[in-house]
Amino acid sequence: MVAHNFLLDAEAIEQDALAAVNNVRQPDSALAMRLNPQARIVSESDSADSMIGIEQSATAMESSTIGTSLPNEKRLILLDGYNLSVEDLVDCFKDLCYIKLSETSKRRIREARLFLEKIAAEHRIVYGITTGFGTFANVEILPAELKQLQLNLIRSHATGYGDPLSPAKARMLLALRINVLAKGHSGISVENVEKLVAAFNAFCVSFIPEQGTVGCSGDLCPLAHLALGLLGEGQMWSPSTGWAPAAHVLQVNGLEKMVLGAKEGLALINGTQMVSAIGSMALLRAENIAKQADVIAALTLDVLKGTSRAYDANIHRVRPHKGQNIVAGRLRALLHSDLNRSEIAESHRNCGKVQDAYTLRCVPQVHGVVHDTIEFAKSILTTEINSATDNPLIFAELEEIISGGNFHGEYPAKALDYLAIAVHELAQISERRLERLVNHELSGLPTFLTRNGGLNSGFMTIQLCAASLVSENKVLCHPSSADSIPTSCNQEDHVSMGGFSARKALKIVEHTEAVLAMELMAACQGMEFLKPLKSTKTLQKVYDLVRTVSPALEEDRFMHPEIQEVIELVRQNKIWEVVEPHLTQMSQLESYHPQLLRQEAESPTASALGQLDFSRVLSTHQ
Repeated sequence: MVAHNFLLDAEAIEQDALAAVNNVRQPDSALAMRLNPQARIVSESDSADSMIGIEQSATAMESSTIGTSLPNEKRLILLDGYNLSVEDLVDCFKDLCYIKLSETSKRRIREARLFLEKIAAEHRIVYGITTGFGTFANVEILPAELKQLQLNLIRSHATGYGDPLSPAKARMLLALRINVLAKGHSGISVENVEKLVAAFNAFCVSFIPEQGTVGCSGDLCPLAHLALGLLGEGQMWSPSTGWAPAAHVLQVNGLEKMVLGAKEGLALINGTQMVSAIGSMALLRAENIAKQADVIAALTLDVLKGTSRAYDANIHRVRPHKGQNIVAGRLRALLHSDLNRSEIAESHRNCGKVQDAYTLRCVPQVHGVVHDTIEFAKSILTTEINSATDNPLIFAELEEIISGGNFHGEYPAKALDYLAIAVHELAQISERRLERLVNHELSGLPTFLTRNGGLNSGFMTIQLCAASLVSENKVLCHPSSADSIPTSCNQEDHVSMGGFSARKALKIVEHTEAVLAMELMAACQGMEFLKPLKSTKTLQKVYDLVRTVSPALEEDRFMHPEIQEVIELVRQNKIWEVVEPHLTQMSQLESYHPQLLRQEAESPTASALGQLDFSRVLSTHQ
């Protein structure tokens, strides 16, 4: 419930902040305080109450996350450059945490800075420290101009386009950049990193346009905007000021602006934090809807009087893809069995139906690969958000500064393009199941799920809306990373276009949330025509949840507000929360008794276990 409330706060911030773009130079402190009254600076003394657990020894790998969040508390995320999770990052979006640097990371940062200052003092020729950037890499910079070089870099690269990221999303970028700097390979000073940390904890973020990055040499443009505000230039947002000149926001919040030394500007903007931050948001929302898609598909199958025989464990055992078997197991657990009876399934026990259409029969195979893709993308992004993506990189222990290409965004870009294609498939198959629900010839239910068709149109245009979103997704599925336009006078001659990979992946996730919600509403409406028969107890709980925000449709009414409410149930993972305890129990039981949810071959929807005593099974494993 806590996470739900904070997420709503964050989304309110996003909506109001975007609405305020046209008045970006007009501070609105009253609006800002209304948007996020919880935002505050958490002091070291505050942390004792909100931390659960202890910081590990500095000689060991320090934990990146300590504690749990309570309604009026925020947990501490200890940044060390190695242990940040995508879940932690999304908690930064939700304003559920505050951050600090680990002592080990501070030591690494200091050592790298000392070595860099030695190099700068000796005026060795090193890219980005004593030279220009990109195609100007061969231009030597005089010692007296090293600081101006870094300031010029930030100013010149802050050239983005489009609406700004919401403050909550901008805060994710800030957290990620701090985590990268915490690895100690960028050469920035501890003092400047601590200023970034203070800005994060005060919820003070820069105006960062959504567009303008090619994802290589990192997300230069958005990260330059991120740094610009912290230098006291451009625009920033805070709860107490709204959007206002950066110098004013920093002053009101008691924050010091950064002063850049050698390489520090480059250290702030070279990296893949834009694609990784937005990509992490898309990833976790995809993870939630993939699980809920399995539940919604199960409900649709029961309403359409389909057979669950296709989910038999033996079928999936001989094609042992991980995701496929997980989905099949969930479907077996949710649908009719002797432990989880469905009156709807019992009503057509001997109908003689052999198999269903692909959109029902092949749910494990289609949904399964989405689950596996999400797992793959998560592994890529988890590595990426804990990687040193600067250039050049400083290895103080070796006394070396090495130029390389860790800033290239190809890894997260490819992973997110793949994620987008996979998540789209959830929407595509969902919309086809929705069509089966509203089509009398396919479902046996009233056309468009309305009792008085003609006078009433029922779910007619809900299906049209779903179809339009699926069509948009198909266009968005074109991989952004398949494109590359050389930049910087052909010095940067291959780029990832990862920024758009992340943005369109998130848009596809949003569309898919909506399509699944529409299928869910249609399945629940279909159940009205099967009464007094009921589905399994677990799926009935899903039906009951939907009915708390969307009553049965007796005649045409304005449906848009309740569609949004059901979308919000999906977005907040509420469908999964209803069924998760049952699925956990059934998974445990099936692991003890592999035949528990098997279906009889001669009866497509029935299940049997011979003489197994179910009461004993339940009592033994509860």
